[in-house]
Amino acid sequence: MPRKLSNALTPLTVKNAKPGRHADGDGLHLLVKQPTPEAIKNAKPGQPAKGARSWVYRFMLKGKSRDIGLGAAGPGGISLADARTARDALRLKVKAGIDPLEERQREATEALAAAQAAAIAGMTFKAVAEAYIGANEASWRNHKHRQQWRNTLANYVYPVMGELPVAEIATAHVLKILEPIWQDKPETASRIRGRIETVLDAAKARGYREGENPARWRGHIAQILPPRSRLTRGHHKAMPYEAIPAFMGQLREREAMAALALEFVILTATRTSEVLGATWAEVDLDKAIWTVPASRMKAGKEHRIPLSPRAVEILEAVKPLGKANLFPADKGGKLSTMAMSMLLRRMKLECTVHGFRSGFRDWAAECTGYAHEVCEMALAHVIGNKSEAAYRRGDLFDKRRRLMADWATYCASDGAAGGKVSPIRGAAA
Repeated sequence: MPRKLSNALTPLTVKNAKPGRHADGDGLHLLVKQPTPEAIKNAKPGQPAKGARSWVYRFMLKGKSRDIGLGAAGPGGISLADARTARDALRLKVKAGIDPLEERQREATEALAAAQAAAIAGMTFKAVAEAYIGANEASWRNHKHRQQWRNTLANYVYPVMGELPVAEIATAHVLKILEPIWQDKPETASRIRGRIETVLDAAKARGYREGENPARWRGHIAQILPPRSRLTRGHHKAMPYEAIPAFMGQLREREAMAALALEFVILTATRTSEVLGATWAEVDLDKAIWTVPASRMKAGKEHRIPLSPRAVEILEAVKPLGKANLFPADKGGKLSTMAMSMLLRRMKLECTVHGFRSGFRDWAAECTGYAHEVCEMALAHVIGNKSEAAYRRGDLFDKRRRLMADWATYCASDGAAGGKVSPIRGAAA
C-alpha cells in the first residue's frame, strides 16, 4: 500500500505552492521555480508572480536515486490526480526492475529512427537531384551547364525514376534510361550516366541510400554497355590542315564580319565563344597580346594568347567601329555563334568552326618540331598529368608566340609540302 503523508498535497496547495520542491508521497514531487523577470513584470496588481511548476517522480533503482519528469503542473497541465496515477504506474515498473528513464530514452530513440526511416523511404530521386543542383549550381561556371543539368534530368531521368525512392534505385532503372540512347546519342548518354552517379553519391553521403552506386561506370555499367570508344563519338568535323591555306585565301576575299572573326579564330586556335565574347579591354595591341579572363575559359584559368601580325591587322581593321566587342553584330552586341557556321555553309564546306583547332593541332604535330606541351598550351588544354601540372608554373608564352607566328605564316602560304616548319630544338622544346 502506498504511504500517505499527513501533509500530502491538495489542489489548493498545488496552486499556491511557493518556489521549491514539495513532496506528495511515494516519490511524487511538485517542483516550483522562481518566477522569471517577465512573469514578475506581467503579474496582475495585488497578485504574486508565479514560476513554472512541474511534476517529478523520484525513484530508487540499483542503489541510485533518479528523477523522471511527468509534465507541467497547474492550469493546462497535469492535475494532481493524474500525476498520482502516473506515479503509481511508474512505481510498478520500478518494482519490476525496469528503469523508466532508460525506457523513455529507448522509446525516443526508436521513434526518431522510425521517423528518419519514413523520411528516407519518401525521399525521391528528383528531390535529391534538385537539392544537389540547388546547392552546387552557384559554383558552375556558366548558365548553359546549369541548364543542361536540369534539362537532361527532366527529359531522360525523371520520367523513369524521378518519383522513385532514391534508396530503391537499382541498375535496372539506370539501364532503362541509358540503353535506348547509348548507340544514337553516346555523348548525351554518357553525361546522363555521370549525373545519375553524382546524384546517387550525394544521396548516399546524406544517408538516404546504402550500397554500391548502380550508375558507376568502371566495374559495373562498363561490363553491360559497350564503351564509348566503340561508338560514333561525334567529333567536330575538321578541315585537313593541308587545305587550310587555300581556304584562308578564299576567306580573305570576303568582307563580312563573320569572315574576319573566323579568320581570327583560326589564327589564334581559340574557341568560338572565346573570340565572340572578347572585348577591347582584353587586348593589348602594342604588345600583340590578347588575355582571356579565367571566367570565360573552359578550364577556368586565365589564358594569354600571342597575336600574329595578321591577327593584329584584323583587329586594327575592326577597331574603328568603336564597339565593346572585337567582332560586333550589325544590330549591336556580339556576333552570334551561327554567323561563322552559316558562312561555312554558304561556302559549301562540311566542317565546323571548332574543327579548325584540330587542323592546327595536326599541323603542329606533323609539320613542326614544337614540344607537345607547347602545342597543348596554345590550345589552352588542361595538363592531364597531375605531377606535370603541379610543376608547370609558366605558360610558355615566348615559345607559343613563335608557334603562332609560324602557324600564321603557314596559313598565308600555298600549303606546298605541308608548309614544313622546323624550329631549332632549343626554341621549340
